[in-house]
Amino acid sequence: MAIAFSKYHGLGNDFVLVDNRHQSAPCLTPEQAVKWCDRNFGIGADGVIFVLPGQQGTDYTMRIFNSDGSEPEMCGNGIRCLAKFIATLETADGQPAAPPKAYTIHTLAGTITPTLQPDGQVTVDMGEPQLLAGEIPTTLVAPDQRVISQSLGVDQQPWVVTAVSMGNPHCITFVEDVASLDLATLGPKFEHHIAFPQRINTEFIEVMARDYLKMRVWERGAGATLACGTGACAAVVAAVLTERCDRIATVELPGGPLRIEWSAPENRVYMTGPAEQVFTGVMD
Repeated sequence: MAIAFSKYHGLGNDFVLVDNRHQSAPCLTPEQAVKWCDRNFGIGADGVIFVLPGQQGTDYTMRIFNSDGSEPEMCGNGIRCLAKFIATLETADGQPAAPPKAYTIHTLAGTITPTLQPDGQVTVDMGEPQLLAGEIPTTLVAPDQRVISQSLGVDQQPWVVTAVSMGNPHCITFVEDVASLDLATLGPKFEHHIAFPQRINTEFIEVMARDYLKMRVWERGAGATLACGTGACAAVVAAVLTERCDRIATVELPGGPLRIEWSAPENRVYMTGPAEQVFTGVMD
C-alpha cells in the first residue's frame, strides 16, 4: 500500500507527517516507523507523526513514534509541524482559514492548543508544568516533593538537576559551557538512569542572561536532536525555579531559537517558534 507523507522540521527537529484521519489507529507499526526514520535507508526523521480523528471534543489527535519505535506523550516541535500540516490538509479539502487559527489536539499528555500566527510562527499553549516527583516520574525525592537542585550521580560525577514534566519527563542541569559537553556519552547515561523509571529527556543549559538560555538536548528515544520544544519549556521553568532567569526568555538550540513564556497568573507555558515543510512524497 502506498502512503503519502510530508516531511517537516521545527528548528531542525524533523518529522514525517501522515494524514491518518481515516482511522483511529496509526497506519504504520512502530517497527515500520523505525524504518521510515532511518537516515540512510528510509526517509530520515526524528519521528513519525500521525494526524488522527479528534477525541473528547478535540479537533484532531496526535500520535508519534520516535526513531527507535517508542511512543512519547508529546512533542513540542512536532506539534508545531502538525499544526502547519493540518492547515495544508484543510486547504486541500477546501477549508482554508486565515491565521491566527487555533486547533485543539488530543495527545497522550492531554489537550494541547497550537495557534498559527500571521507571521508564519506557531504559538503552542503547552499547559501547566508538573513539578512533583511522582508526576515526572523520578525516585530522586518523595513522590509529593519537587525535584529542585537535587544531586544525581552520572558518569562517576555529581550533577545538580531539576526535574519538570511538560506531559513528558525532563531532567535539566545547568553548566558553564554547554558546547564542551560530550553529549553522545552523557545523554544515554542520563536517559537510562535508574532514578527515572520511564527514562528521561535531558537538557544541558548555559545561562547567557536573565532572558537568554543556550541549550543542548538528549531526547528519550531519539538521541541528540537539533531542538526540543518541550525541553525548552522545561528549561525555562527550571531556570525560574532556581532563580536563574525571567519568566519570558529565548532558548537558543542548535537548530535556532524558541520564545518561551511561563505565565505567572495562568501557570501555563507558551512556546512560539517556526515549522517548515521540507518535501512531500509517497512510500510503499
